[in-house]
Order: sequence, then C-alpha cells, then structure tokens
Amino acid sequence: MDFKPKLCAFDLDGTLAESKTRMTVQMGELLADLLKKMPVAVMSGAAFHQFENQFLVSMPDDANLTNLYLFPTNAAACYVHRNGAWHPEYEHAFGPEEKKRILDALNESLREVKFVQPEKLYGEQIEDRGTQIAWSALGQQAPIEIKKVWDPDRKKRLPIREALLKRLPDVSIGVNAANTIDITRKGITKAYGITRLAELSGITIAEMIYVGDALDEGGNDSVVIETGVRTHAVFGPKETAEFIEKVLATTHPH
Repeated sequence: MDFKPKLCAFDLDGTLAESKTRMTVQMGELLADLLKKMPVAVMSGAAFHQFENQFLVSMPDDANLTNLYLFPTNAAACYVHRNGAWHPEYEHAFGPEEKKRILDALNESLREVKFVQPEKLYGEQIEDRGTQIAWSALGQQAPIEIKKVWDPDRKKRLPIREALLKRLPDVSIGVNAANTIDITRKGITKAYGITRLAELSGITIAEMIYVGDALDEGGNDSVVIETGVRTHAVFGPKETAEFIEKVLATTHPH
C-alpha cells in the first residue's frame, strides 16, 4: 500500500460489521492493533447505544480507546473516551417542532411516491435518535438477509429522498446501504464529520483515509468525497479486515 495514512476512518454497517449485527472479536482485535499506531474514527447512521451494542462490545479490554473517535447519527454527534468513560464532544439534536415537521414531510413523501408498506414489519419503521430521524422500510430490527435483497440498488428509496428534499430543503438526507433513510440537520453529514475529525485530531484530511461500503453516488458514504479525503471502497467486513492488515503491515514492517 503506497499511501500511509495517519488516521483511518470507517463506516460501521457493511464495513466493520454486517448491518446491525455485532462486530466480530477478530475485527475488534485488528482495530485495537490499529489504535496502537494511529487514531481511528467510526462513522455511522446508528445511534450511540447501537455503537455500544454492536461495536464497543467487541473491542478488547486493553484497546487504546482514547485514540478512538465515534460519530453516531452520521456525525450529528461525536463521542470521545476520557477519564474512563465516553463523553459527547458535540451533539446537534432536533427540537420537538423540527421533529414534527420531519415526520409530517416523511408521511407526505411516502404518499406521493405511493410507497407500498411491507406485509411484515420488524420493529418500528421510524426511530428518533435525537440528533437524527431514521426511517427503515422494513423496520429497525429487520434481519440482514431480508434487508440486503429489498433495495440493493437504492431505487426504491431514492424517489422518497427526492420527495423529502422538496419538503425539507433545510436538512440533510442520506440513503444507507440497506433499507434506511437518515435525516439530520442541514450540512450534518459524514463530510461534516471528516472536517470536525481533522479539528479534533489535529490530523489533516490529506493524511486520512475513509473506508466504506456505500461510496458510490447516492450512498451514505459518498458525501465524504467532497472533503477531498482519500477513500477506499469495500464490500463487507472481510475486505475491511484485509485493508487493516495491509495498513498494519506498512506501518510496522515485519
């Protein structure tokens, strides 16, 4: 690997772990090895409690968490580990009136595109994550094998996004890799997260690399490209593990 990053940023679902499933212990060990060498950031549409259940639970006890930056809800918040606990570095939460306007626009948009509700829902379709409203077509707890085949090319969700943008020009709307549409404050995207990460870490964007599975146009990782950050596309956690191994090999030659 020619480029030697000073910081690696990762997407979570579909990159470090399968969607909404627990990251493997092996991936946790690889990341712990990486944290010994450089800061690491993880950016996801998931809420912080999802990071705890899906990501942190698989990190080794001796991992250098002070080198880890967590950006839940598409970087609408950032958490850092100080004095043995996680603390929000910043949070951009929606107020009650904003939330109502978003939910009304969502219902109108679904009617406009004549969205056909699935026969079975797995949990609630809408989750209020404080800093983000997430709409998941099949429900928040849908099994990965069902989500993967429902809208792999995002063609079912992109018209909903377009309808939402007409009604909510003052928010950011992302379409993730599985079955969700994420709504955050205007300008609050993973691109914003990359910019804030440079400020917080003191490492320039040119010295970072972003790894994700939805870097193609319309994917929720693609917004990072506008920052000029170097990117590396993966198709699932196996390819991410191979990438980390390459970075480790070039950071400390065997």
